[in-house]
Amino acid sequence: MTLIFADWLILSAHDAPQQGWGVRVTGQQIDAVAPQQTLREQYPHDEIYDAGASVLAPGFVNAHVHLYGVLAHGIPLNKAPADFWGFLKDFWWPLVEDALDHEMVCAATDWVCAEMVRSGITSFYDCLEAPYAIPDALFAQKEVVEGRGLRGILSFEATERVSKENGQLGLQENARFIEHCQRAGGLVQGLMCFHTTFTCSADFIRQAFALGQERGVLTHFHCNEGVHEPEYALRHFGMRTLEYYDSLGVTGADMMASQCVQLSQRELAIIQEKQVRVTHMPLSNCEVGGGIAPVPQQIANGVTVGLGSDGYINDFFEVMRGAFLIHKAHHQNPQVMPAHAVWHLATEGGAQAMGLEKVGRLEAGWAADLQVIDARFPTPVGVHNLFDQLILWRNQTHVKDVMVGGKWRVRDGIVMNADVDAMRARLHANAQRMWAKAR
Repeated sequence: MTLIFADWLILSAHDAPQQGWGVRVTGQQIDAVAPQQTLREQYPHDEIYDAGASVLAPGFVNAHVHLYGVLAHGIPLNKAPADFWGFLKDFWWPLVEDALDHEMVCAATDWVCAEMVRSGITSFYDCLEAPYAIPDALFAQKEVVEGRGLRGILSFEATERVSKENGQLGLQENARFIEHCQRAGGLVQGLMCFHTTFTCSADFIRQAFALGQERGVLTHFHCNEGVHEPEYALRHFGMRTLEYYDSLGVTGADMMASQCVQLSQRELAIIQEKQVRVTHMPLSNCEVGGGIAPVPQQIANGVTVGLGSDGYINDFFEVMRGAFLIHKAHHQNPQVMPAHAVWHLATEGGAQAMGLEKVGRLEAGWAADLQVIDARFPTPVGVHNLFDQLILWRNQTHVKDVMVGGKWRVRDGIVMNADVDAMRARLHANAQRMWAKAR
């Protein structure tokens, strides 16, 4: 049993920060949350870790990442894609996804898991897109994630763009993995996943949702990341993307839609009415030129929204800063997306979007997933400004310690059991192999 103290404690985004409080960790869970003196008196024999001038906070939840994406950073290109369709057809599919094998996937998974936990991320959802790396790519990934000790949900993005046979192989990869994880238990789980309306047939989409429902898990897909998909849906189905899903009878609370950038008012209403879960990637939306998602409106509508890095920039403080600033500029209103709302997306909101229970806040009975952040700010900190100070003036270098499921995974800013030089060398070797295929 361990008592963890810091100058400040964040229970959740919707609770006022507490000064001079701490938590008691027993096994994998938070056992008690109270003023430090109360905890000392009630549990005099517990080990005490006093972090001093720090903030004790829930671990971040990265609700959408592509772990393999790090291999594409800096890839040599003759010219940059001119639009989103060009990004997929001329770059991402042939040069990245189609080139992946198990060793590339595992090298990237190991590096990014270490990168994420270093920035306070304790839980994540990964979407693997590698049509020539199945079967068993998810099982190979699982071993790596378990070695890093993170709470992860893994899926394979099944698609018929290569062939119908490959699509079925992808769905079965998810189904087998989900069943395996449900039997095994532990921090790593699975869910069902397919790509989009423009790479998957109606029967394939219905099949994916049926497989997910049979196994009691969410079904994930990318949705309207740019203007291409809604335009495609209008041309081929006579309706926009989410209207099409609704016509197929698959919209509901077991649906997790990522991106959701280019949405009509009717699509926004469908998401709200059918309780669709949404994940928001502000920085990658900018990188691919997709646009700015209507996240403030979604939040006002009561939609469950999580925050993700998309595998682009995995320092979650940078991702939060993007969500905090971009929407203010877009709406020309500095009151849009206040800091505590962004913090919610990065913690409990992300857990809810992923279907994780009792993850994302520090409360008795909840998972002992937490981080300790340096609180020596340039200006005084108080209840009124703590969330703003964290989002604007911290980054991964200020994360001192990280615990996942009751076990320390980062101590004094160092990822435990990680040979960073060896991991980087492995990642470089696999990036060069992938880039050679591109050339």
